[in-house]
Amino acid sequence: MKIELIKGDITKIKADAIVNAANSSLLGGGGVDGAIHRAGGKQILDECIEIRNKQGKCKTGEVVITTAGNLPAKYVIHTVGPIWNGDEEKCSKLLANCYKNSLKLAESVDVKSIAFPNISTGVYKFPKELAAKIAVNEVQNFQSEIIEKVVFVCFDDENEFIYRELLKI
Repeated sequence: MKIELIKGDITKIKADAIVNAANSSLLGGGGVDGAIHRAGGKQILDECIEIRNKQGKCKTGEVVITTAGNLPAKYVIHTVGPIWNGDEEKCSKLLANCYKNSLKLAESVDVKSIAFPNISTGVYKFPKELAAKIAVNEVQNFQSEIIEKVVFVCFDDENEFIYRELLKI
């Protein structure tokens, strides 16, 4: 699996799937979640409402999938990252599940390329360096015959620098 790093806007990434750092309501919000819902259009929200009506809210570390609406991707995989509360062990496990479960779901629909944002490092206040280590570790340890490329999309300079150091790019 090839790993790439891009500084930019995840809503502009051409990939089979992009991952949304969603909130548990699945109804859009701030940050990445709001940007994906705005750029993707009403279709994503309608599908999220359908999912919520069937299963209720999405739990932290879990994933659901929708089409990508107006985005250049085929799918949006929505995952709910943990809100940092100082419990490093619990928060780290939940964040690792976001990456693992996103990759497993991507494989199940034959995704060849997937792009991840920096899950939980914005308003959820997860320490950026720890979050990046977990993200890189989960992706590097995931064995896939299907996924060919993973792209980490960093919106800010700080995250880009952290990922560049970790990936030695």
